[in-house]
Amino acid sequence: MHFQKYPKGVCSKQIDFDLEGNIVKNIHFTGGCNGNLKAISILTDGMTVEEIERKLKGNTCGRRPTSCADQFAIAVREAYDEASNQ
Repeated sequence: MHFQKYPKGVCSKQIDFDLEGNIVKNIHFTGGCNGNLKAISILTDGMTVEEIERKLKGNTCGRRPTSCADQFAIAVREAYDEASNQ
């Protein structure tokens, strides 16, 4: 199932990804730090929602209380919960 999520409080404007059960694939960030977000996309492709949360949730950027990585962890959990409730 494909999801588009809109992060809050960060430079990236949109996160697209697919969920196959609890496996996250085909991750693409729009906006933000291009090189870093490409790396996050490659490194997390094929991980479970739980693995992504464990590694990325709570990560901050500068003085911000969140980051693109943190917003991604939040987005995949939200998407998984939405998909589970259908």
